[in-house]
Amino acid sequence: MLVDRETCRKARLTRDARFDGRFFIGVRTTKIFCRPICPAPSPREENVTYYPSAAAAAAAGLRPCLRCRPECAPGTPAWNGSSTTVARALREIAEGALDQAGVQRLASRLGVGDRHLRRLFVEHLGASPTAVAQTHRLLSAKRLLDDTDLPITTIALASGFGSVRRFNDVFRKTWHESPRELRQSHQTSVSGGIRFRLRYRPPFDWDALLAFLSSRAIPGVESVAGGIYRRSITLAGVPGSIEASHVAPEILLEIDHPQPGNLLAIVSRVRRLFDLDADPLAIQSCLGTDDRLRSLVAARPGLRVPGAWDAFELGVRAILGQQITVQAASTIAGRLAARFGRPLNATRGCITRVFPNAELLAEADLSSIGIPVKRAATVRGFSAAVASRKLILDSSAAPDVVATQLRAIVGIGTWTAGYIALRALGDPDAFPSGDLVLVRAAGVETARELERRAEHWRPWRAYAALHLWQGVRDGHLLSMDRKPRRPAAAGGR
Repeated sequence: MLVDRETCRKARLTRDARFDGRFFIGVRTTKIFCRPICPAPSPREENVTYYPSAAAAAAAGLRPCLRCRPECAPGTPAWNGSSTTVARALREIAEGALDQAGVQRLASRLGVGDRHLRRLFVEHLGASPTAVAQTHRLLSAKRLLDDTDLPITTIALASGFGSVRRFNDVFRKTWHESPRELRQSHQTSVSGGIRFRLRYRPPFDWDALLAFLSSRAIPGVESVAGGIYRRSITLAGVPGSIEASHVAPEILLEIDHPQPGNLLAIVSRVRRLFDLDADPLAIQSCLGTDDRLRSLVAARPGLRVPGAWDAFELGVRAILGQQITVQAASTIAGRLAARFGRPLNATRGCITRVFPNAELLAEADLSSIGIPVKRAATVRGFSAAVASRKLILDSSAAPDVVATQLRAIVGIGTWTAGYIALRALGDPDAFPSGDLVLVRAAGVETARELERRAEHWRPWRAYAALHLWQGVRDGHLLSMDRKPRRPAAAGGR
């Protein structure tokens, strides 16, 4: 159990949104499971069982509530210790890892045995990887039925069901209605385009997140204007675009992509981009005990770690930003995209190109974009490693292994590797300890001292880094009056 029973009881009775997605409520008398924020009358405590995941509730024979829609809950938080393997596995499952292959292959990608992976899932989620994948397919399909006007056949395939017949059978067993009947009786209004409402656990500092992404936006590829984030995307080699805005307590996401089968993978990536599955309660309870961080966490309780749409793109951006200012790095990244990126047919505002892939940049002549010869060689070396699959940057990658592989590439040091892990790999404990701003903001003299102090911030060191950077930008840290000599580490590239 991730949360004790008394906390669960209080959270459901007060409909506390901070606990949304951290546990689910099973009601034995109705055989339905709900979110803590369900608007239905609260059941008697003796009729309630608490489950750590929707899959555990489904495995117990309960069906999802049609009022609170468990499919719309924030994702399961990432844990520390050995269960970080579970968090990586969940990201893989969300992108369809078990749709075409079995648990053994997933476990192999994660570097563990399949029996060990099953034990971890039962320990932390109360259900096997297969059961979690099945529940994810079912809830994803329900969401597509409610929130889009896509054909049912397309929804069946997009959510990972091998056939429409199997899709119909599972739906009837769960909701006692066919997908078509369920859509007709429960669908909310759908108006043009493909839109999703992505829930998170409050608080959520959208303004700080948007400011961070805005200053680092690659011209032509992404933009921030009027409180809206826009960018081009590529999935399975097919270009498209997304647009995201904030209306508490949700992110409104609009997707323009010609392959509906990729919708759920896009949603999964956007959730990581905006760190929507973060657990503010756990983060605050850890970092709030530190004298240096306490006031920063109180000032920005909803601060999130800005992720990345694509780990390769973020890696190139980080390399280009070595030893120069944030603004200069964005300018050069824009030149690279303009010179080597593909044009986007259906433009969205000033979003006109997609970022070039690893295969192209591995052979590209980068002299025309105005970067030093050695840095151009680093970009090509990094691109070649990704293109050849010697360097794996997807959800299955273990952050410590990736960091070692990154540092083996000429021109990539500890800081760049740490920054890539922090933003691109979804590692909540990533920490670029060599960053001079972090050293000074933490009130220490050396990176080694910072590393020792940061041990107390595990497993949330990435959030500690963001709070320190933000504290400098907000002017809360007076120790930052003196500017660091090297601009390369000025609060992240």
